[in-house]
Amino acid sequence: MKPFPRAEISRKALKHNLARLHELAPSSKVMAVVKANGYGHGLLNVAQCLDNADGFGLARLEEALALRAGGVTAKLLLLEGFFRIGDLTTLVEHDIETVVHHESQLEMLESINLTKPVTVWLKVDSGMHRLGFSPAQFDATYQRLMSNDNVAKPIHLMTHFACADEPSNPSTAEQQRVFDTLTKDLPGDRTLANSAGALFWQQSQADWIRPGIALYGVSPVFGDLGAKHGLMPAMDLVSQLIAIREHKAGESAGYGSYWTAEKDTNLGVVAIGYGDGYPRNAPLGTPVLVNGRIVPIVGRVSMDMLTVDLGIDANDKVGDLAVLWGKNLPVEEVAEHIGTIAYELVTKLTPRVAVCLD
Repeated sequence: MKPFPRAEISRKALKHNLARLHELAPSSKVMAVVKANGYGHGLLNVAQCLDNADGFGLARLEEALALRAGGVTAKLLLLEGFFRIGDLTTLVEHDIETVVHHESQLEMLESINLTKPVTVWLKVDSGMHRLGFSPAQFDATYQRLMSNDNVAKPIHLMTHFACADEPSNPSTAEQQRVFDTLTKDLPGDRTLANSAGALFWQQSQADWIRPGIALYGVSPVFGDLGAKHGLMPAMDLVSQLIAIREHKAGESAGYGSYWTAEKDTNLGVVAIGYGDGYPRNAPLGTPVLVNGRIVPIVGRVSMDMLTVDLGIDANDKVGDLAVLWGKNLPVEEVAEHIGTIAYELVTKLTPRVAVCLD
């Protein structure tokens, strides 16, 4: 018996999306970003499925160590870098590369004796203003790294776009100009493009692209669909109807009597709620797929359950599947109803949701 609720993850879709990104950026290597538990798709499952990726990007050291423990031998890059001086010996021991984006990291690199140099990606703040060294700091920082025996040579170079998911926004081209001006004629690999960069800013693809959400078949642009770019949704979030009841006009349903029926209908109760990571703030009308048709959420999402209006002529049965998002109900559309982004929906699923690789 398969558990409910569950996230059904498609190997076929993951492999297809990686191949599609290779196709879109044929001159670039792919650093597949699998942070946040593989965007909710299962960290080790995704990495093992995408064994022909050129490398994997993580946010935290613990994620990288989990991949090494799971037998993944590919290039690993810590996109947030290291946080503690002791992390550096771990990076060397497990052959993990790191982003350097802050003065404190330079100081740690200069105050330790490593048995082997660590591979570094120097991050330029070209306009995101979150992590990275400013253009004014770049030359001095680069020289400090070059003179440090703990740093492998050549030094690699990167930046991160703030508005690449807005294809008409000129700031992305300006960020690339800043980066290119600073790094011109320097050795080492370069990476600028995240999912949006890879899809919409071909000139930014460089030596490596770093797709995250696109690997999972989801568009990085609000109101857009991954399918428009030849991507396939990799996750179907499914549960089941655990109760069906007749409901009369004028009766309310759920906490706070948030919704009242305008006409007689049938309600279905689905075994998923905010305890599983489905948003409590999902408004009335948020779509759910039951037996091939869209039905709306009514009432408030509770911890373990939500309620849908099946309609007066419903023939649904207890035990029937309810799809919260997936190949036939894009997560981008659900996110738009809720007023969030698809990234948040797929990454916030809790451990109560079983992840099943298909």
